[in-house]
Amino acid sequence: MADPTDRPGLRAALAESPPLWWSILYFFSLLTGYYVLRPVRDAMGASSDAVAVFPRAWVAWVEARGQDIGDFTLQVLFTGTFLVMLVLQPLYGALVARFPRRVFLPAVYAIFIACLFAFFLAFHYQVAGRGIVFFIWTAVFNLFAVTVFWSFMADVFDNAHAKGIYGYIGAGGTVGALVGPTITRVFAERVGVANLMLVSIGFLCVCLFCIFKLRPWALKREHERGEASGERAMGGSVWAGLRLVARVPLMRAMAMLMFFGVGVGTLLYNEQAKIVRNAFGADAAGATTYFANIDLAINLFAITLQLFVTRWLLRRFGVGPALLIPGFAVLLGFCMLAASPFPMLVAAVQVATRGGEFGLGKPGRETIYTRVEREWRYKAKAAIDTFVYRTGDVTFVWLHKALALFGSQVVFLAGVFIAGMFTLGAWRVVRLQGTLPGASKPGDTRP
Repeated sequence: MADPTDRPGLRAALAESPPLWWSILYFFSLLTGYYVLRPVRDAMGASSDAVAVFPRAWVAWVEARGQDIGDFTLQVLFTGTFLVMLVLQPLYGALVARFPRRVFLPAVYAIFIACLFAFFLAFHYQVAGRGIVFFIWTAVFNLFAVTVFWSFMADVFDNAHAKGIYGYIGAGGTVGALVGPTITRVFAERVGVANLMLVSIGFLCVCLFCIFKLRPWALKREHERGEASGERAMGGSVWAGLRLVARVPLMRAMAMLMFFGVGVGTLLYNEQAKIVRNAFGADAAGATTYFANIDLAINLFAITLQLFVTRWLLRRFGVGPALLIPGFAVLLGFCMLAASPFPMLVAAVQVATRGGEFGLGKPGRETIYTRVEREWRYKAKAAIDTFVYRTGDVTFVWLHKALALFGSQVVFLAGVFIAGMFTLGAWRVVRLQGTLPGASKPGDTRP
Protein backbone atom coordinates (compact mmCIF):
# COMPACT_ATOMS: atom_id res chain seq x y z
CA MET A 1 0.00 0.00 0.00
CA ALA A 2 1.61 3.27 -1.08
CA ASP A 3 1.97 6.13 1.34
CA PRO A 4 -0.91 8.60 0.80
CA THR A 5 1.01 11.31 2.59
CA ASP A 6 3.37 11.64 -0.39
CA ARG A 7 0.74 13.44 -2.49
CA PRO A 8 -1.89 15.93 -1.32
CA GLY A 9 -5.64 15.71 -1.68
CA LEU A 10 -8.44 13.21 -1.42
CA ARG A 11 -8.19 12.18 -5.08
CA ALA A 12 -4.51 11.30 -4.71
CA ALA A 13 -5.16 9.40 -1.48
CA LEU A 14 -7.90 7.34 -3.14
CA ALA A 15 -5.60 6.55 -6.07
CA GLU A 16 -2.74 5.47 -3.82
CA SER A 17 -4.78 3.50 -1.29
CA PRO A 18 -7.48 1.17 -2.71
CA PRO A 19 -8.80 0.14 0.74
CA LEU A 20 -9.59 3.79 1.42
CA TRP A 21 -12.54 3.54 -1.01
CA TRP A 22 -14.08 0.69 0.95
CA SER A 23 -13.29 2.28 4.30
CA ILE A 24 -15.06 5.51 3.36
CA LEU A 25 -18.07 3.59 2.02
CA TYR A 26 -18.11 1.47 5.19
CA PHE A 27 -18.12 4.47 7.55
CA PHE A 28 -20.55 6.38 5.35
CA SER A 29 -23.03 3.50 5.42
CA LEU A 30 -22.57 2.90 9.15
CA LEU A 31 -23.24 6.49 10.17
CA THR A 32 -26.04 6.95 7.66
CA GLY A 33 -27.76 3.92 9.15
CA TYR A 34 -27.21 5.24 12.68
CA TYR A 35 -28.22 8.83 11.99
CA VAL A 36 -31.46 7.70 10.40
CA LEU A 37 -32.23 6.32 13.86
CA ARG A 38 -30.67 8.96 16.13
CA PRO A 39 -33.42 11.61 15.76
CA VAL A 40 -35.98 8.91 16.59
CA ARG A 41 -34.00 8.06 19.72
CA ASP A 42 -33.64 11.71 20.75
CA ALA A 43 -37.36 12.28 20.23
CA MET A 44 -38.07 9.33 22.54
CA GLY A 45 -35.78 10.83 25.17
CA ALA A 46 -37.51 14.22 24.96
CA SER A 47 -41.07 12.85 24.61
CA SER A 48 -43.76 13.80 27.13
CA ASP A 49 -45.77 10.71 26.15
CA ALA A 50 -44.72 8.41 29.00
CA VAL A 51 -46.51 5.34 27.57
CA ALA A 52 -44.55 5.58 24.33
CA VAL A 53 -41.30 5.50 26.30
CA PHE A 54 -42.04 3.22 29.26
CA PRO A 55 -44.17 0.10 29.81
CA ARG A 56 -47.68 0.89 31.05
CA ALA A 57 -47.04 -0.98 34.29
CA TRP A 58 -44.07 1.28 35.09
CA VAL A 59 -46.11 4.42 34.41
CA ALA A 60 -48.99 3.21 36.58
CA TRP A 61 -46.65 2.18 39.43
CA VAL A 62 -45.00 5.59 39.55
CA GLU A 63 -48.30 7.48 39.22
CA ALA A 64 -49.76 5.47 42.11
CA ARG A 65 -47.03 7.00 44.27
CA GLY A 66 -47.85 10.53 43.22
CA GLN A 67 -44.90 10.96 40.86
CA ASP A 68 -44.54 11.55 37.13
CA ILE A 69 -42.03 9.20 35.51
CA GLY A 70 -41.62 11.77 32.75
CA ASP A 71 -39.68 13.95 35.21
CA PHE A 72 -36.94 11.30 35.23
CA THR A 73 -37.04 10.12 31.62
CA LEU A 74 -33.40 10.72 30.71
CA GLN A 75 -32.13 9.56 34.09
CA VAL A 76 -33.96 6.23 33.73
CA LEU A 77 -32.88 5.82 30.10
CA PHE A 78 -29.22 6.54 30.80
CA THR A 79 -29.16 4.31 33.89
CA GLY A 80 -30.73 1.48 31.90
CA THR A 81 -28.15 1.98 29.16
CA PHE A 82 -25.32 1.77 31.70
CA LEU A 83 -26.69 -1.45 33.20
CA VAL A 84 -27.10 -3.06 29.78
CA MET A 85 -23.57 -2.01 28.81
CA LEU A 86 -22.27 -3.54 32.04
CA VAL A 87 -23.78 -6.88 31.01
CA LEU A 88 -22.68 -6.66 27.37
CA GLN A 89 -19.03 -5.75 28.03
CA PRO A 90 -17.98 -9.30 29.10
CA LEU A 91 -20.11 -10.80 26.32
CA TYR A 92 -18.27 -8.70 23.76
CA GLY A 93 -14.98 -9.66 25.42
CA ALA A 94 -15.90 -13.33 25.06
CA LEU A 95 -16.82 -12.85 21.39
CA VAL A 96 -13.49 -11.14 20.61
CA ALA A 97 -11.44 -13.62 22.66
CA ARG A 98 -12.96 -16.82 21.28
CA PHE A 99 -13.70 -16.06 17.64
CA PRO A 100 -11.46 -14.79 14.80
CA ARG A 101 -12.06 -11.43 13.16
CA ARG A 102 -13.81 -12.98 10.14
CA VAL A 103 -16.49 -14.29 12.53
CA PHE A 104 -17.02 -11.63 15.21
CA LEU A 105 -17.04 -8.60 12.90
CA PRO A 106 -19.95 -9.81 10.72
CA ALA A 107 -21.65 -11.27 13.79
CA VAL A 108 -21.86 -7.85 15.50
CA TYR A 109 -23.64 -6.30 12.51
CA ALA A 110 -25.87 -9.32 11.86
CA ILE A 111 -27.16 -9.09 15.45
CA PHE A 112 -27.95 -5.39 15.00
CA ILE A 113 -29.81 -6.08 11.75
CA ALA A 114 -31.97 -8.72 13.46
CA CYS A 115 -32.80 -6.26 16.25
CA LEU A 116 -33.89 -3.62 13.73
CA PHE A 117 -36.42 -6.02 12.25
CA ALA A 118 -37.90 -6.41 15.74
CA PHE A 119 -38.07 -2.62 16.19
CA PHE A 120 -39.81 -2.27 12.85
CA LEU A 121 -42.64 -4.41 14.25
CA ALA A 122 -42.65 -2.61 17.62
CA PHE A 123 -43.01 0.85 16.06
CA HIS A 124 -45.45 -0.35 13.40
CA TYR A 125 -47.82 -1.72 16.05
CA GLN A 126 -47.15 1.12 18.54
CA VAL A 127 -46.05 -1.25 21.30
CA ALA A 128 -46.09 0.48 24.70
CA GLY A 129 -42.65 0.90 26.22
CA ARG A 130 -40.88 0.73 22.87
CA GLY A 131 -39.06 3.99 23.62
CA ILE A 132 -36.87 2.75 26.48
CA VAL A 133 -35.81 -0.40 24.63
CA PHE A 134 -35.07 1.51 21.43
CA PHE A 135 -33.18 4.28 23.23
CA ILE A 136 -30.94 1.81 25.05
CA TRP A 137 -30.43 -0.38 21.99
CA THR A 138 -29.51 2.60 19.79
CA ALA A 139 -26.90 3.73 22.33
CA VAL A 140 -25.43 0.22 22.42
CA PHE A 141 -25.50 -0.03 18.62
CA ASN A 142 -23.70 3.29 18.17
CA LEU A 143 -20.89 2.54 20.58
CA PHE A 144 -20.18 -1.07 19.66
CA ALA A 145 -20.59 -0.67 15.89
CA VAL A 146 -18.36 2.41 15.73
CA THR A 147 -15.66 1.08 18.07
CA VAL A 148 -15.50 -2.15 16.05
CA PHE A 149 -15.15 -0.08 12.88
CA TRP A 150 -12.17 1.91 14.16
CA SER A 151 -10.51 -1.18 15.64
CA PHE A 152 -10.76 -2.78 12.20
CA MET A 153 -9.31 0.34 10.57
CA ALA A 154 -6.27 0.00 12.85
CA ASP A 155 -5.86 -3.51 11.42
CA VAL A 156 -6.04 -2.22 7.84
CA PHE A 157 -3.88 0.96 8.11
CA ASP A 158 -0.64 1.78 9.92
CA ASN A 159 0.18 5.04 11.75
CA ALA A 160 1.61 6.88 8.72
CA HIS A 161 -1.43 6.08 6.60
CA ALA A 162 -3.80 6.90 9.46
CA LYS A 163 -2.43 10.45 9.72
CA GLY A 164 -2.97 10.95 6.01
CA ILE A 165 -6.40 9.40 5.55
CA TYR A 166 -8.31 9.16 8.84
CA GLY A 167 -9.63 12.66 8.26
CA TYR A 168 -11.03 11.53 4.91
CA ILE A 169 -12.55 8.39 6.42
CA GLY A 170 -14.09 10.57 9.13
CA ALA A 171 -15.43 12.87 6.41
CA GLY A 172 -17.07 9.88 4.72
CA GLY A 173 -18.78 9.13 8.01
CA THR A 174 -19.80 12.76 8.40
CA VAL A 175 -21.40 12.74 4.95
CA GLY A 176 -23.36 9.72 6.18
CA ALA A 177 -24.23 11.65 9.33
CA LEU A 178 -25.61 14.39 7.08
CA VAL A 179 -27.51 12.03 4.80
CA GLY A 180 -29.04 10.07 7.70
CA PRO A 181 -30.92 12.92 9.43
CA THR A 182 -31.85 14.32 6.02
CA ILE A 183 -33.58 11.04 5.20
CA THR A 184 -35.33 11.17 8.56
CA ARG A 185 -36.24 14.83 8.19
CA VAL A 186 -37.81 14.28 4.76
CA PHE A 187 -39.52 10.94 5.31
CA ALA A 188 -40.31 10.63 9.05
CA GLU A 189 -43.73 12.27 8.78
CA ARG A 190 -44.45 10.82 5.31
CA VAL A 191 -43.68 7.13 5.73
CA GLY A 192 -43.73 6.80 9.52
CA VAL A 193 -41.00 6.02 12.01
CA ALA A 194 -41.28 2.23 11.63
CA ASN A 195 -40.14 2.22 8.01
CA LEU A 196 -36.98 4.10 8.94
CA MET A 197 -35.78 0.86 10.56
CA LEU A 198 -35.79 -0.82 7.15
CA VAL A 199 -33.72 2.01 5.68
CA SER A 200 -31.11 1.54 8.40
CA ILE A 201 -31.01 -2.22 7.74
CA GLY A 202 -30.12 -1.56 4.11
CA PHE A 203 -27.10 0.53 5.07
CA LEU A 204 -25.88 -2.06 7.59
CA CYS A 205 -25.95 -4.67 4.83
CA VAL A 206 -23.54 -2.45 2.86
CA CYS A 207 -21.27 -2.42 5.94
CA LEU A 208 -21.12 -6.21 5.88
CA PHE A 209 -20.06 -6.15 2.23
CA CYS A 210 -17.30 -3.62 2.98
CA ILE A 211 -15.95 -5.81 5.80
CA PHE A 212 -15.63 -8.66 3.30
CA LYS A 213 -13.81 -6.41 0.77
CA LEU A 214 -11.37 -4.98 3.38
CA ARG A 215 -10.39 -8.30 4.94
CA PRO A 216 -7.51 -9.04 2.47
CA TRP A 217 -5.95 -5.63 3.18
CA ALA A 218 -5.96 -6.28 6.93
CA LEU A 219 -4.24 -9.63 6.32
CA LYS A 220 -1.68 -7.97 4.05
CA ARG A 221 -0.77 -5.31 6.62
CA GLU A 222 -0.43 -7.89 9.39
CA HIS A 223 1.85 -10.00 7.20
CA GLU A 224 4.02 -7.01 6.23
CA ARG A 225 4.41 -5.92 9.85
CA GLY A 226 4.94 -9.43 11.22
CA GLU A 227 1.91 -9.09 13.51
CA ALA A 228 -0.31 -11.88 14.79
CA SER A 229 -3.09 -12.59 12.33
CA GLY A 230 -6.55 -11.34 13.16
CA GLU A 231 -7.85 -14.53 11.54
CA ARG A 232 -6.97 -16.32 14.76
CA ALA A 233 -8.87 -15.79 18.00
CA MET A 234 -7.02 -13.57 20.49
CA GLY A 235 -7.88 -15.62 23.54
CA GLY A 236 -7.50 -14.19 27.02
CA SER A 237 -10.00 -13.15 29.65
CA VAL A 238 -13.37 -11.64 28.82
CA TRP A 239 -12.46 -8.90 31.33
CA ALA A 240 -9.07 -8.19 29.72
CA GLY A 241 -10.21 -4.83 28.34
CA LEU A 242 -11.04 -3.37 31.76
CA ARG A 243 -7.85 -4.82 33.24
CA LEU A 244 -5.77 -3.14 30.54
CA VAL A 245 -7.49 0.18 31.24
CA ALA A 246 -6.67 -0.17 34.94
CA ARG A 247 -3.05 -1.25 34.36
CA VAL A 248 -1.77 0.80 31.39
CA PRO A 249 -1.19 4.55 32.00
CA LEU A 250 -2.06 5.54 28.41
CA MET A 251 -5.32 3.59 28.54
CA ARG A 252 -6.17 5.22 31.87
CA ALA A 253 -5.57 8.63 30.30
CA MET A 254 -7.77 7.70 27.33
CA ALA A 255 -10.46 6.62 29.80
CA MET A 256 -10.20 9.94 31.64
CA LEU A 257 -10.51 11.83 28.37
CA MET A 258 -13.56 9.79 27.42
CA PHE A 259 -15.23 10.08 30.85
CA PHE A 260 -15.07 13.86 31.09
CA GLY A 261 -15.75 14.28 27.37
CA VAL A 262 -19.00 12.43 27.97
CA GLY A 263 -19.61 14.72 30.94
CA VAL A 264 -19.61 17.94 28.94
CA GLY A 265 -21.73 16.34 26.23
CA THR A 266 -24.28 14.99 28.71
CA LEU A 267 -24.79 18.35 30.41
CA LEU A 268 -25.42 19.99 27.04
CA TYR A 269 -27.68 17.15 25.88
CA ASN A 270 -29.86 17.34 28.99
CA GLU A 271 -30.29 21.10 28.78
CA GLN A 272 -31.20 20.74 25.12
CA ALA A 273 -33.71 17.98 25.90
CA LYS A 274 -35.38 20.23 28.50
CA ILE A 275 -35.79 22.95 25.89
CA VAL A 276 -37.26 20.51 23.36
CA ARG A 277 -39.68 19.02 25.89
CA ASN A 278 -41.02 22.47 26.70
CA ALA A 279 -41.29 23.44 23.03
CA PHE A 280 -42.74 20.30 21.43
CA GLY A 281 -44.51 18.37 24.19
CA ALA A 282 -45.86 15.09 22.79
CA ASP A 283 -45.18 16.05 19.14
CA ALA A 284 -42.65 13.29 18.38
CA ALA A 285 -42.38 14.11 14.68
CA GLY A 286 -41.69 17.79 15.36
CA ALA A 287 -39.05 16.96 17.97
CA THR A 288 -37.48 14.45 15.59
CA THR A 289 -37.19 17.15 12.91
CA TYR A 290 -35.62 19.58 15.40
CA PHE A 291 -32.94 17.11 16.43
CA ALA A 292 -32.29 16.29 12.79
CA ASN A 293 -31.59 20.00 12.14
CA ILE A 294 -29.09 20.13 15.02
CA ASP A 295 -27.33 17.03 13.70
CA LEU A 296 -27.10 18.59 10.25
CA ALA A 297 -25.38 21.70 11.66
CA ILE A 298 -22.95 19.61 13.71
CA ASN A 299 -21.95 17.47 10.78
CA LEU A 300 -21.53 20.38 8.36
CA PHE A 301 -19.02 21.85 10.80
CA ALA A 302 -17.31 18.49 11.32
CA ILE A 303 -16.87 17.75 7.61
CA THR A 304 -15.31 21.17 7.06
CA LEU A 305 -12.68 20.30 9.65
CA GLN A 306 -12.16 16.79 8.29
CA LEU A 307 -11.64 17.86 4.70
CA PHE A 308 -9.57 21.00 5.21
CA VAL A 309 -7.94 20.87 8.66
CA THR A 310 -7.56 17.38 10.18
CA ARG A 311 -5.11 15.84 7.72
CA TRP A 312 -2.85 18.90 7.68
CA LEU A 313 -2.95 19.22 11.48
CA LEU A 314 -2.12 15.55 12.15
CA ARG A 315 0.72 15.45 9.62
CA ARG A 316 2.20 18.81 10.59
CA PHE A 317 1.85 18.79 14.38
CA GLY A 318 0.84 15.25 15.41
CA VAL A 319 -2.12 14.40 17.64
CA GLY A 320 -1.51 17.17 20.21
CA PRO A 321 -3.52 20.00 18.63
CA ALA A 322 -6.23 17.58 17.44
CA LEU A 323 -6.92 16.64 21.06
CA LEU A 324 -6.19 19.93 22.82
CA ILE A 325 -8.06 22.35 20.53
CA PRO A 326 -11.48 20.68 21.21
CA GLY A 327 -10.65 20.72 24.94
CA PHE A 328 -9.99 24.45 25.03
CA ALA A 329 -13.02 25.12 22.79
CA VAL A 330 -15.31 23.24 25.19
CA LEU A 331 -13.82 25.09 28.16
CA LEU A 332 -14.45 28.45 26.47
CA GLY A 333 -17.98 27.41 25.49
CA PHE A 334 -18.95 26.49 29.06
CA CYS A 335 -17.50 29.74 30.39
CA MET A 336 -19.75 31.61 27.95
CA LEU A 337 -22.78 29.51 28.92
CA ALA A 338 -22.12 30.08 32.63
CA ALA A 339 -22.26 33.82 31.95
CA SER A 340 -25.24 33.76 29.52
CA PRO A 341 -27.13 30.45 29.38
CA PHE A 342 -29.37 31.35 26.42
CA PRO A 343 -31.04 28.49 24.48
CA MET A 344 -29.46 29.46 21.15
CA LEU A 345 -26.02 29.60 22.75
CA VAL A 346 -26.59 26.09 24.15
CA ALA A 347 -27.28 24.88 20.61
CA ALA A 348 -24.22 26.72 19.26
CA VAL A 349 -21.90 25.21 21.87
CA GLN A 350 -23.43 21.80 21.17
CA VAL A 351 -22.54 22.21 17.50
CA ALA A 352 -18.99 23.36 18.31
CA THR A 353 -18.43 20.62 20.89
CA ARG A 354 -19.64 17.66 18.86
CA GLY A 355 -18.30 19.03 15.58
CA GLY A 356 -14.84 19.45 17.14
CA GLU A 357 -15.02 15.93 18.56
CA PHE A 358 -15.92 14.35 15.22
CA GLY A 359 -13.61 16.55 13.16
CA LEU A 360 -10.49 16.59 15.33
CA GLY A 361 -10.73 14.65 18.59
CA LYS A 362 -11.94 11.34 17.21
CA PRO A 363 -9.44 11.06 14.30
CA GLY A 364 -6.64 12.13 16.66
CA ARG A 365 -7.43 9.43 19.21
CA GLU A 366 -7.92 6.73 16.61
CA THR A 367 -4.46 7.25 15.08
CA ILE A 368 -2.99 6.35 18.47
CA TYR A 369 -4.58 2.89 18.33
CA THR A 370 -2.67 2.07 15.13
CA ARG A 371 0.50 1.99 17.25
CA VAL A 372 -0.62 -0.31 20.06
CA GLU A 373 -1.03 -4.06 20.45
CA ARG A 374 -4.06 -5.71 18.88
CA GLU A 375 -5.51 -6.67 22.27
CA TRP A 376 -5.37 -3.02 23.32
CA ARG A 377 -7.29 -1.79 20.29
CA TYR A 378 -9.99 -4.46 20.37
CA LYS A 379 -10.38 -5.04 24.11
CA ALA A 380 -9.15 -1.96 25.98
CA LYS A 381 -10.52 0.38 23.32
CA ALA A 382 -13.91 -1.34 23.45
CA ALA A 383 -13.97 -1.06 27.25
CA ILE A 384 -13.24 2.69 27.03
CA ASP A 385 -15.65 3.35 24.16
CA THR A 386 -18.52 1.43 25.74
CA PHE A 387 -18.24 0.84 29.50
CA VAL A 388 -16.33 4.01 30.41
CA TYR A 389 -18.51 6.02 28.03
CA ARG A 390 -21.74 4.82 29.61
CA THR A 391 -20.33 5.18 33.13
CA GLY A 392 -19.85 8.82 32.26
CA ASP A 393 -23.39 8.98 30.89
CA VAL A 394 -25.05 7.64 34.02
CA THR A 395 -22.84 9.69 36.35
CA PHE A 396 -23.44 13.02 34.68
CA VAL A 397 -27.10 12.54 33.85
CA TRP A 398 -27.85 12.22 37.58
CA LEU A 399 -25.44 15.03 38.41
CA HIS A 400 -27.32 17.21 35.94
CA LYS A 401 -30.61 16.30 37.60
CA ALA A 402 -29.27 17.58 40.94
CA LEU A 403 -27.63 20.69 39.50
CA ALA A 404 -30.71 21.58 37.43
CA LEU A 405 -32.59 22.28 40.68
CA PHE A 406 -30.48 25.44 40.96
CA GLY A 407 -30.89 26.59 37.36
CA SER A 408 -28.98 26.48 34.10
CA GLN A 409 -26.26 28.85 35.27
CA VAL A 410 -25.20 26.46 38.05
CA VAL A 411 -25.21 23.57 35.57
CA PHE A 412 -22.80 25.40 33.31
CA LEU A 413 -20.58 26.59 36.17
CA ALA A 414 -20.09 22.93 37.10
CA GLY A 415 -19.53 22.29 33.41
CA VAL A 416 -16.53 24.65 33.45
CA PHE A 417 -14.80 22.33 35.95
CA ILE A 418 -15.74 19.22 33.94
CA ALA A 419 -14.46 20.85 30.75
CA GLY A 420 -11.20 21.62 32.56
CA MET A 421 -10.80 17.94 33.51
CA PHE A 422 -11.53 16.98 29.90
CA THR A 423 -8.74 19.28 28.72
CA LEU A 424 -6.39 17.83 31.36
CA GLY A 425 -7.21 14.33 30.11
CA ALA A 426 -6.35 15.41 26.56
CA TRP A 427 -2.99 16.76 27.76
CA ARG A 428 -2.18 13.48 29.55
CA VAL A 429 -2.98 11.45 26.42
CA VAL A 430 -0.79 13.69 24.30
CA ARG A 431 2.11 13.29 26.73
CA LEU A 432 1.81 9.51 27.17
CA GLN A 433 1.27 8.62 23.51
CA GLY A 434 4.69 10.10 22.79
CA THR A 435 6.25 7.06 24.46
CA LEU A 436 4.69 4.62 21.98
CA PRO A 437 6.68 3.09 19.11
CA GLY A 438 6.38 5.18 15.96
CA ALA A 439 5.90 8.48 17.78
CA SER A 440 6.82 11.37 15.50
CA LYS A 441 7.86 14.90 16.18
CA PRO A 442 5.67 17.76 14.96
CA GLY A 443 6.18 18.28 11.26
CA ASP A 444 7.57 14.79 10.67
CA THR A 445 5.30 13.26 8.02
CA ARG A 446 7.48 10.32 7.14
CA PRO A 447 6.00 6.81 7.49
